[in-house]
Amino acid sequence: MATEIQMLAWAIVLGLLHVVLTVVLATFDKGLKWNLGARDSEGPPTSAIAARVNRGLRNFLETFPFFAAAVLAVVATGRADAISALGAQLYFWARLVYVPVYAAGVPLLRTLVWTVSVAGLLMVLIGLF
Repeated sequence: MATEIQMLAWAIVLGLLHVVLTVVLATFDKGLKWNLGARDSEGPPTSAIAARVNRGLRNFLETFPFFAAAVLAVVATGRADAISALGAQLYFWARLVYVPVYAAGVPLLRTLVWTVSVAGLLMVLIGLF
């Protein structure tokens, strides 16, 4: 199996875990009744950590479709190479590191890690040109 596809699979797992973490933290802050209800209102406020984890998830969801499309395209066209494989690995590992860094509220490091993930995405995409 291509490294790019393996990293895509792990990025999917990471995304799902990020969703679960976001829900667990919001439920902890807002209560099980809020989570099981219709959520017609925002409910009680969340903690700073829960809010950061939620924003981190939103950020993941902004880049993941581009990463998935790039991986699928580079593999489908047979243009996967060492650069796209390294790029996929960079994207995944940076996104994994991004979760705790953002949750901890480390602004400069968070931006650096995000930049590495985008650089990895671009390395995958370059294989198509």
